[in-house]
Parts: sequence; C-alpha cells; structure tokens
Amino acid sequence: MSTEYRRYSVDVDGKEFIIETGHLAMQANAAVTVRVGGSVVLVTATASKDPREDIDFFPLTVDYEERLYAAGRIPGSWFRREGRPGEGAILLARLVDRPLRPLFPKGFRNEVQIIITSLSSDEENLLDIPAIIGASAALTISDIPWDGPIGAVRVGYVDGEFIINPTATELEQSTLDLRVAGTEDAIIMVECGAVEVPEDLMIEALQRAHEAMRPLIALQREMQQEIGRPKMEAALFSVPDEVARAVEERVGERINDVLHRFLPKKERQQALDALRDEVLTALSGEEADPAYDPLHVKVAYEELLKRLTRRMILEEGVRPDGRDYTTVRPLHIEVGLLPRTHGSALFQRGETQVLSIATLGTPGEAQELDTLFPEEEKRYMHHYNFPPFSTGEVAPMRGPRRREIGHGALAERALEPMIPSEEEFPYTVRVVSEVLSSNGSTSMASVCGSTLALMDAGVPIKAPVAGIAMGLISDPESGRYAILTDIQGIEDMLGDMDFKVAGTRDGITALQMDIKIKGLSYDILNQALQQAREARLYILEHMLEVLPAPRPELSPYAPRIITIKVDPTKIGRIIGPGGKIVRKIQDECDVKIDIDPDGTVYIAAHSKEAADKAIQEIELLTREAQVGEIFTGRVVRVEPYGAFVEILPGVEGLVHISQLSDHRVASVEDVVKVGDEIMVMVIDIDQETGKIRLSRQAVLEGWSPEEARARDRKLSGDGQRARGPRGGRPRGRPQGRPQGRPGRPPRSRRGPGGR
Repeated sequence: MSTEYRRYSVDVDGKEFIIETGHLAMQANAAVTVRVGGSVVLVTATASKDPREDIDFFPLTVDYEERLYAAGRIPGSWFRREGRPGEGAILLARLVDRPLRPLFPKGFRNEVQIIITSLSSDEENLLDIPAIIGASAALTISDIPWDGPIGAVRVGYVDGEFIINPTATELEQSTLDLRVAGTEDAIIMVECGAVEVPEDLMIEALQRAHEAMRPLIALQREMQQEIGRPKMEAALFSVPDEVARAVEERVGERINDVLHRFLPKKERQQALDALRDEVLTALSGEEADPAYDPLHVKVAYEELLKRLTRRMILEEGVRPDGRDYTTVRPLHIEVGLLPRTHGSALFQRGETQVLSIATLGTPGEAQELDTLFPEEEKRYMHHYNFPPFSTGEVAPMRGPRRREIGHGALAERALEPMIPSEEEFPYTVRVVSEVLSSNGSTSMASVCGSTLALMDAGVPIKAPVAGIAMGLISDPESGRYAILTDIQGIEDMLGDMDFKVAGTRDGITALQMDIKIKGLSYDILNQALQQAREARLYILEHMLEVLPAPRPELSPYAPRIITIKVDPTKIGRIIGPGGKIVRKIQDECDVKIDIDPDGTVYIAAHSKEAADKAIQEIELLTREAQVGEIFTGRVVRVEPYGAFVEILPGVEGLVHISQLSDHRVASVEDVVKVGDEIMVMVIDIDQETGKIRLSRQAVLEGWSPEEARARDRKLSGDGQRARGPRGGRPRGRPQGRPQGRPGRPPRSRRGPGGR
C-alpha cells in the first residue's frame, strides 16, 4: 500500500463519509479510517504470506476492539481497562464478517484478519456501518485477493419516511432498524429489528438501502484505481480431478441411495460418515495404490455430497427428509413444564428442540451496559445456550461462544418490541433458551419457545412472535433455484442461504440473512419473505392452540412489583445516609426496593402484606407535615430555649419553652428529656426554610394553631416568634440517587433493532 496520505469523501443521503489512508498502521496490508460526524474507526486488513496447511476452511477473523476513550470515558471495571470483547463488540464483529466472507476466492486458505478499533465516538453516529465500509475499503486497496468492494447502510423509518443512516436519537423514534450490505449488483447481508413491519415495506427498504450504498462502492473503486496494490498470487486449495473421480466412482451411488432413504438426521449422518471413512481408507490408507492426500479425499467427498443433495432438491423437488419446498416439519409444543420457574415452554420442530425459561426480576436487576453503544441498560435479556450434546457430540464447555451470543441477540431482537413498557409492566425480564436437540434453525425455535415461556409467566406481551429459517438452493448455470421453508442442518450446511425471519401476524420484528453466494435478487428476497410469512402464521396458529393468551396471573414464585410515586426531592429521606434507611425497610419488610431519579419507587414483594408495610414506611418518610396536625413525637435534643421533637422519620420541629406546658416553665428539662415521647401540634411552617414550629401547650389547652401563634407573639413581646438558632428541619440527605444505580444518568430507551 502506498504510504502517501490520501483523503476521500462522499455524500450519502446528506451525510458525509470520509475515508483516509496512508497515515496510520503502516505495517498492515492496508489500513483506513472512516469518519462520519464525530465518530471514527480504524480498520486494518492483514493476511499471512502462505496458506495454512491441513485445513478445509477459510481462516478469516474479524475483531472489534472497543475503546471507551473514544467517547471520553474510563472503563468501569476493577482494572479500569477494556477486557475481553463484550456482547456488543462480538455482534459488531459478526456483522462485519458476514458480507466479507462470500467474496474471498474459493480455496483461499491464507489467514486473514480484520481489526476494527474505535478511535472516536460522538454517540450519535453509530460505528457499525463505518466498520463494514472500512473493512471493505481496506481489503479493496490491499494486495489480499477479494472480489469487492461492498457498501453498507442503515435504514430507519420514522413518520412514514425512510431515513438513511439515522442517528441514535432518530433510531429511538424509528419502527425499523435495518442494516444492509451488498455489491453493485446484489444484496449480500441483512440484519434487522422492526416493530411489525409488513413484507412489502421491508422490500422497499431493502431497495432504498441498495440504492443508497452505491456512492460508497463507487468511491472505493476510485480508491482502488488510484492507490490499490496488485493482488497477491495465492495458492488456492483445490481437489485434483482424479481424486474427485475416484471418490464418485466408489461411493457416489451409495450416497445417493442414503439421501433417498429420507432417514432421521442421526441415522443419515451415521450412514454418510461410514461411507466417508470407507473412501478415506480405500483411497488414502496404507494399502491404497495410489494413495491420495486424505484432505483431498475428505473435501472431494464433501463436495460430492453437496452436489448430489442439491441436484436431488432442484431436479426432483424433494428434500433429504422427504418434504417438499414449503412444508414445515411436525411441531410439538408444551408449556409450564418446570414447577418452580416463573414460565417455561418446550418448542420442537422436527428434530430441533428448545426449552425456554422466563424469569421476572425487579427494575434494579436490569443489565447495565458500559459500552459505546447508545443504550445504557437492558430490561429484557435473551440468552441462548448450545451444549455439545444437542448435536450428539463431546466438546469442552467454556462459556458462550460468538455463535451463541449472536443467536441470543437475534431472538432478543425479535421479541423486544413486543415486551410491554416499564410503565405497564415494571419488571426486568430474562429468557434463557436451552437447545436440547439441533437439526436446523435453533435460533428461530428459541423465538417460538421464548414467546410461549413469556406467556406462561404471565407477561402481557403485545403479540406472540414466531420465527422460521428459509434456505436457498441455486444453480447459476441454469438459473434454477428453490427456496426452502424450515431448513434442517444438512440444507443449511450445503445450501446457499440461511435467511431467518421472525414476526407476529401483522409484520416482521427481526431478520438476519447469511449467504454463501455473491448476492441475491429482489425476486428471491421477496419470495423468501412471502414464503416465510405463510410458515410463520402456520406456526403461530399451533402455538396459540396450546396457550391462546398470556396467563392472567403471574407465577406464585414471581415477585409482585408495586409502583408508587414520591417527590424526587424526598428520595434522600427514603435512602438515608449511605442507604441505611432503605436497607432497614427492605430487611424489616422482606421486600426489594428500587428508585428512579424521577421519584418512581418499585417495591418487589412476595406477599401483599409485605408490600403494604413497605409502602406505609415510605409514605411516612416522604409525607409533609401540615399546620394543625397532631403527632406523638420523640424528643431528640433539648436546648435552653426549647426542645427538638422528631414528628416524622427524619423530620423534626422546635417546641419553644413557652409552648412546652400549660404553665410557666423555668427549665426545659423540668418537663422533657431526650428520648421522651410527647404529643405536639404543628402550629407553623416557614415556607422559605421549611422550619417547623411545634406546640405541646396547644394540645393540652385544646387551642387552634392560630391561637397558639397568637400566644407565641404575645410572649415574644416584639411581635416576632421566639426561635432558637436552629429551628426545625428534615434530617438526613435532602437528595439521593436510586439504590443500585450510583452515578448513572436516567435510563435511555433504544429503538427496535437494539445494537
């Protein structure tokens, strides 16, 4: 790459994209920065000089290095530095990977690494679209073989109008969050969250996105012509023709026979594995003559299996399990399986089986986020687990992998628009989907199972959501193609597309499309969406037969959350010094309390009696004394001029010595001592200072507040009330932050697509 600094810019629907190169990261094969507004990412592309030996896949790695200094923040971790990638960083890396991968040459085995580093973030112009563009630009001008460039845009929909590359603020009002990447001719990648968007509007959005990205592609073509390096000569992996012929001659007919027996996944896989082992032994074993490279034999076998499977589907119109193109596999649905969880459901489609469990928690249990993404917390979380036994395999379990995080985020995106607002349903909601058996589209099975688990838990979701995965088998030479509804594992592995669609009866809530070819036409996209809608409605019908609506009552094991409002200036009284008072209420009443800065108090309890007791305590702490009210208070301090009496928790007033008794008092301590309880009347409250004037004599004599004040003025001689140096005022902190959220600003609300 040239070391000369170059700057390129292009206008995309009124927003300037600036790409610079030649001044940072000069040791990489290529490096660029992409700037939009005040947001900047550095993207580098690096490749190994030689291919990796003994592998049958392309070793591409995409990493996103999120740096909080980009937004002028210091990480909140113990070490005050960034650690391993968080969920948002992993999702961004996967987003960038997907449109890049199909455009590398077939058989390319050199290691390629794309590293995206956030350098600056104005927290309005999001970094994911610049990251895709930067990766494409770096590969385009590098010497790494790649059939790009690509463009990428984000599309929002506000008040009936499409917005290209909306800001974070605009996304909060949008019913659509669509990210699209593609070449000049076709769309390669789709990622979307939406609020029940119809299929025809989605197709229009995809077309608008494709049109909007073309200037970005043209700019990269210009960069390639001016500063692009010649592409390296790479040794591409390929199977010798004689090996391919030998494999087909030995097992081709038998593979075809296995496929036409329409066996269950496990039996079919065992039969195919036996044929693979046989041909490996015959053609690569010690007695083979000639002995072919085992890797060549293995890849030749996989390519033969792929070709025969695709031919059966395209030419015979039948799939490996005997279905036609549009049939959904048999469904089995159960709800309420687990006795002590808040909600549970089992969703099975064919051999894919997912158990989803819903748990309800307090607002304080929402997940706090410390990232460059606009949302600061999540009150709805979906976690997806894919243990090795779900595919009949043995593997180490070391926490969620990138795939699991991606599938969980997709299911979360599909359901999030249907979760009731915090005002309607003041709970934090977590759903965990456990994949128990996998044979295609576990993420969409998770969407179905999670909908039912939420309904079983009594969550009043706005509408039930179902999901389906669509596949594609195509033949570029003849132009024939088949769109497959409800793909299974072998069709995903050997097909051209995995297009996941989730939604309600009325529209789409989430899309995710991965393809292995270089693009899709609008006709294919439109047919896939319409076919997916029919399958979605079919699945929803069966789901609602089992559970027609959310249960009217929450699980007896779920907390009951009651919401009350208090004056925000009184929050400090509830919390107390260092949280002492709120902890005392929680312990004594057996409840959990969360407080928002606007004065909303959430009380979570397992019984109405406990909640009522906590409410009573809070109301006592936050109520205001009124003139004329009589309290039984405790003497907290005595002075020569009077006694200070606590009439409400943290609120005290002064009883002047002249108002302590119905006769003249020589000394305050002749009447009361610290700790005594006495009845007093509020006779005056200073509107400016809040100081409270009390009288014991008014209670003893049966006076009104006016009569007590008149007595006070008469005794003072000059017409002013006798008053000590302090008077009465509330004790404790006048202000305080909600428990569990120290130092955080009010919660933000995100748009339908989330991250």
